Amino acid sequence: MDSIEIQGGRPLVGEIAVSGAKNAALPLMAACLLTDEALRLERVPRLADIATLSSLLKGLGVQIGEEAGEKGQRTLLLDAKEITSTQASYDLVRKMRASVLVLGPLLARCGHAEVSLPGGCAIGTRPVDLHLRGLEALGAEIELEEGYIKARAPKGLKGGEYVFPKVSVGATENILMAAALAEGTTRLVGAACEPEIVDLAHCLAAMGAKIEGIGHSELTITGVPRLTGATHRVVSDRIEAGTFLMAAGITGGDLTLCGAEPEHLSTVIELLRQAGMRIEETNAGLRARPANGRLHGADAMTEPFPGFPTDLQAQFMALMTTAEGASMITETIFENRFMHVPELMRMGAHITVHGGSALVRGQKTLKGAPVMATDLRASVSLVLAGLAAEGKTLVNRVYHLDRGYERVEEKLAACGASIRRVAGE
Repeated sequence: MDSIEIQGGRPLVGEIAVSGAKNAALPLMAACLLTDEALRLERVPRLADIATLSSLLKGLGVQIGEEAGEKGQRTLLLDAKEITSTQASYDLVRKMRASVLVLGPLLARCGHAEVSLPGGCAIGTRPVDLHLRGLEALGAEIELEEGYIKARAPKGLKGGEYVFPKVSVGATENILMAAALAEGTTRLVGAACEPEIVDLAHCLAAMGAKIEGIGHSELTITGVPRLTGATHRVVSDRIEAGTFLMAAGITGGDLTLCGAEPEHLSTVIELLRQAGMRIEETNAGLRARPANGRLHGADAMTEPFPGFPTDLQAQFMALMTTAEGASMITETIFENRFMHVPELMRMGAHITVHGGSALVRGQKTLKGAPVMATDLRASVSLVLAGLAAEGKTLVNRVYHLDRGYERVEEKLAACGASIRRVAGE
C-alpha cells in the first residue's frame, strides 16, 4: 500500500482550487437511476469512492462517459436508459457505505431492489434502519436476508409522511430520491439540511422533481410520473475547504481557497477565528492565515449542519495539538471517531479521551513519526500534523485518503509543502 512522506515545518503559501464535493457527487450519481435520460454532472472529483460507485452503477446497466471540464475539472455523463440489474452486490457495496444510496432510486423506478448491507469507514455502527423505515413509510416491503436488503414495491411507491427520529444525511437523500417518483405527496420531517442535500434537491428539481422546503428540515415532495435528464454542477467540497483552512493555521501559512463557499463553513470559520486565525472572503473564495502568531485553544462540539461538522473533527484536533493552551473536542455524531488520537500521540500530542470528549493540551511542536490512517478524515488529520511536525512523518494506509481528497499531495506541494507519495510494494 502507498504511503505519504512529509518533511514538516514549512508554511503553506499560495492558492488551492477546491474540488467538487464527494459527499454531494455520490448521491447525485445515484440519482441518474431515476431517469431514462442522460444526467450530466460537472466538477466531479477524481476519487476512489467515485470510481467505486461508477463500477456499481455500470453493473446495474448505467453507461458512464467522461469529458474534461474547465480548469482540468471532470464531467461525467450518466445514462441509465436501460437498467439491466437491480442487485448491488456485496463486493462493491462493502467498500463504501454510500453505495446504499442506489436503493431508493432503484426501488422507485423499477419497483424492486436488492442491495447488500454497506461497509465503509469503521467510525461507528451507522445502521441503515432510518433508510428502511423511511422507504417503508412510502409503501415499500423490505426484508433482510443473507446480508442483503430486499425491497419491493410491486404497485409503486406511494407518498407518505416520515419523521426522522434523528438527523441522517444518507437516509434523507435516499428517501428524497425515492419520493420524487412516488405517487402522491411525501412529507419528511426532521430531514438533514447539509449543503450536499440542498445540492441533490436542486439537481432533482432540474430533472423535474417537485420539492418544497429545500434547505429546511421539513421537505414536501410531490411525486411525478417520470424525471428527465439535466446538467448540474457539483457543489464545492466544504470539508476539503475546511481542511485546507486548518492547514494554513497549523503551518503558519497563508492560503487562498478558490471556489470555497463561506456560507457552508460559517460555524467552522467562526471557531477558527476564535482560535486566532484571520479568515477573509475574497472574490476567489476564502483567504486564511494566523492573525497574530501562534493559535490558542478553542472548544468544539460536532453537530448536524449548520453546526461544526464531524468530518472536520479530526483535522481540528490536529490543529489544536500545536495551539497555546487547552481545547475540549466533543464528538456527538459517531461513537468511534477518535481512532486518530493514538496516532497523533505517537507524534507527541498531549490528548486525553473521556468518553465522547477529548482534552487536547497544545504544545509548540510535534515530532515526525510513522503513523497509520484508520479512516478518511483521520488520514488527513495526520497529514496536517505531519506538515507542522519537526522531521519526517510517514502516513501509512493512505487508500483512506484517496477516497475523499483529490490530488492532495499535488495541491499541498504547489503551496510549498515537502510531501510525496511513496509507492507500496
